[in-house]
Amino acid sequence: MYIDTHCHLDHPSLAVRLPRIIAAARHAGVTGFVVPGVAPDGWADIAAIAAGEERVFPAFGLHPLLAGCYDDRLMEDLARYAAGAAAIGEIGLDAAAEGVPRDVQVRAFRGQLRLAARMGLPVLVHCRGAFRDTIDILLQENTGGAGGIMHGFSGSPEIARHCIAMGFKISIAGTVTYRNAVKPLRLVEQISLEHLVLETDAPDMTPEPYRGRGNEPAFLPVIAGKVAAIKGVSVDEVAAVTTANAERVLRIG
Repeated sequence: MYIDTHCHLDHPSLAVRLPRIIAAARHAGVTGFVVPGVAPDGWADIAAIAAGEERVFPAFGLHPLLAGCYDDRLMEDLARYAAGAAAIGEIGLDAAAEGVPRDVQVRAFRGQLRLAARMGLPVLVHCRGAFRDTIDILLQENTGGAGGIMHGFSGSPEIARHCIAMGFKISIAGTVTYRNAVKPLRLVEQISLEHLVLETDAPDMTPEPYRGRGNEPAFLPVIAGKVAAIKGVSVDEVAAVTTANAERVLRIG
């Protein structure tokens, strides 16, 4: 049994056929779904999905691409939603975010980390091209010991070890299955399974052999199979360990 630690079930391409998406995932052995928020206007939809489906765990946050929306009123709304959340996220820094200055992203990131610390919640961290700043901010703000998950991790094993030391799990996505993958393979080779979790990031980052199609949680076992092959262990062991890791860091049991 698997937990998909990052899937956007509220995305229109998935939401329009949600019963079939979830049924297919469960048939494939995916029995838990963490649905992260990226924008305030999507939080209510995520809450509704979680209320209507078993083992759908909501998270709420403001994505760095939308950090310009950050203000006190938004934080008040976020705190209300977070009272029923498994995590705050996805939040973080994105060096490729055009039109969103770094200082604006940093302000939103810090504010949400502080909320997570006050509420004792883990965080789902988005980081693209900004690992040094992300780690510095995580160290400075401290998540109250709750840690979290480094979503769709694209950094080196050395960076991963810094994150692990702060209480984070490292999330492996479909990129590990790509034919030209190098860094994801090295990461899985060098980081112990006890520090890894799995995600699809559906509908994005579709794994081989489904590339060219929209991603969905039912494809998660393909990622697990690649991790198992790299580690030289059984798929059952990957499923058991990564599921236990996700349940522990998100306290979803």
